[in-house]
Amino acid sequence: MLQLAAVALANHAAQPAPQLYWNSVLPNTQMPRAISELLHPGQPENTVLPQLARRPFSYKSDDRPTDNQLHYKNVAIFFLEKDMRPGTTMSFQFPRNSNTATFLPPERAQSIPFSSNKLPEIFNHFSVKPTSVEAKTIKQTIEECEAPGIKGEEIYCATSLESMVDFSTSNFRTRNVQAISTEVLEKGATMSMHKHTTMPGLKKLAGDKVVVCHKQNYPYAVFYCHVIKPTAAYVLSLKGDDGVKIKAVAICHLDTSEWNPKHLAFQILKVKPGTIPICHFLPTDHSVWVPNHKSA
Repeated sequence: MLQLAAVALANHAAQPAPQLYWNSVLPNTQMPRAISELLHPGQPENTVLPQLARRPFSYKSDDRPTDNQLHYKNVAIFFLEKDMRPGTTMSFQFPRNSNTATFLPPERAQSIPFSSNKLPEIFNHFSVKPTSVEAKTIKQTIEECEAPGIKGEEIYCATSLESMVDFSTSNFRTRNVQAISTEVLEKGATMSMHKHTTMPGLKKLAGDKVVVCHKQNYPYAVFYCHVIKPTAAYVLSLKGDDGVKIKAVAICHLDTSEWNPKHLAFQILKVKPGTIPICHFLPTDHSVWVPNHKSA
């Protein structure tokens, strides 16, 4: 008995602090891979990868499709709810953000400025030259976090796992939640473009209110979390023409009336704002949070 207790204590002590917090607040919620992969030591805190694309398909009123977005116009970035029926085939890929920066303890994250008013101090902290690509990445991430959302959208940039958990559970006013991410189920699977067929077993998650958290490019793990009603979330099984199976999370925005009329989704689907729900898959390093039951 004493040996078992010692082993249990050793395992508990070996767990990263964010894992311990998750277990204490969400003991019945499985941690999605998009989050669990960021609990272990990764790249140094003073490194920022020069990759500027973060949340490329924004729907804010002042946004315009970028050249990168237009490049993928013939790919099923956006689709309609009916396209999730079994047997439907779409071409797309699930690229992974190459920034594998891990979570900082909340006390450490709070001690580092995260404000456009403190950019010189931030650059100095991470030993980043103000004219570098890394500095541009930091600046764009912070500015996006500070920008106002569209009507009815609540935005929060979580700089620690603990703050992401707190934001998500407070929105549902319950800790009885699910957190899910898209997962490529085969190891070593390529992330290139493939045709994927929807398999039977489509599951709609509870409620019409979801929290979606998008991984950002930053020296440590930062997630752009936002809430928009009404929104539906689904989990479905896909099979690629290369045989790779994917557990995909799809988000369907039920009201697009506040979106920029020139948004890429309307160009791809040839529909107008506010006329029909528009759906998209979540990349593998993003996560969606939903209540296990309908909450007020």
